Amino acid sequence: MSSSPEFAVESYSVGAYYYLLKPVDADSLCPLLDNMESRLFLRKEQGLVLKSRKGVIRVSFTRLEFAEVINKTVFFHMADSEVCEVTAALADFEEKLLVRPEFFKTHRSYLVNLNYVQAIGANCVVTKNGHDIPVSRHRRNEVQDAYMRFLNKAESVILREEKQTKDDSERSEGEWRILLVDDDTAERAYWAEILQAHGCIVQLAENGGEALKLAEEESCNCVLLDVMIPGEDGFAICERLRKIMDVPIIFLSCVTEPDRQLEGFAAGGIDYITKDTPPEFFWAKVKTRIRLSAAGGIRTKIHYGPLLLDLEERRTKMDGKELFLTPDEFDILWRLSEHAGCVLTPEEIAALVYGSWPGAGGEKVQVHMSRLRRKLDKAGEGHRYIETVWGQGYRFVP
Repeated sequence: MSSSPEFAVESYSVGAYYYLLKPVDADSLCPLLDNMESRLFLRKEQGLVLKSRKGVIRVSFTRLEFAEVINKTVFFHMADSEVCEVTAALADFEEKLLVRPEFFKTHRSYLVNLNYVQAIGANCVVTKNGHDIPVSRHRRNEVQDAYMRFLNKAESVILREEKQTKDDSERSEGEWRILLVDDDTAERAYWAEILQAHGCIVQLAENGGEALKLAEEESCNCVLLDVMIPGEDGFAICERLRKIMDVPIIFLSCVTEPDRQLEGFAAGGIDYITKDTPPEFFWAKVKTRIRLSAAGGIRTKIHYGPLLLDLEERRTKMDGKELFLTPDEFDILWRLSEHAGCVLTPEEIAALVYGSWPGAGGEKVQVHMSRLRRKLDKAGEGHRYIETVWGQGYRFVP
């Protein structure tokens, strides 16, 4: 955030998410912060959600060194020496852990993260933190084979990443496919020339119909979309493009009014560039948006049959029709869907949604849940996505 535009190009070149000019009003700042919050939620580390004596806790897969069960209590040993205790059986967590390549069951009472294995002995596995994990007699060969496969796979990934890094460094600055939509011949030629000078392959469209056809026939890395085009305007075309492709859509327009730019963000645009923007600033923004999108690798649209959760836009659709949910209803549905098939109590859902353990959190969830279920049942006739498990809580059924 700055009162001077002169550093904008440099900020995008180092990966800045956005560049705001002072003074900034709430109408410009709040939607941007909401968008960033959604992205941060998406990047939260994966792990197990557990109900312990301390309340609901989250155990990160990457930090989990090993798990052991003693007298109907599962102890999750973390790499930083923290231990989380849960009254349960190890079998309750095996399915979620063993589907991941880094976890292996060495003994009926132990699961170990192969990332933390230092050595394998005759009767035990030694972790990097000095723990001796027992190995069953009939599992000795399996443990050794699994560890060798894991190391070979890890080495292959490193070599592949090194090769990719080398290829990327040898590649020209762009080499991306850009769909440019503008009805002005001179403007199309001007912006296309800038993109081509940076190695991009540019597909041209004069209107929304041509853009939709090209999007369905060929893939691209980014869409540059004018607002004032014949037929449906750019905002309407943006919403239709978002349904058939998951790439950054940037508005490129001579329309400069702030309220119109906000309309572009509401339609699903990831950025808004005005046509008086200098070429180097224009390219810096396009390049950064494509790179950030490619680097994220995050699923922002999740389908459960006819139900769509758009995590980036925080919108819900059923059979392509908008399903209007409040922010709390959306978060409850999202968090519950992350644990599909699992029964969560209202208090556990409250902890996931609100990030704490408020005394009235469970009651608050129940109020929102009642309204949410009515909306889902009305919109999705024939399928009930949220089931009530009497005396326990709620379960999401895809």
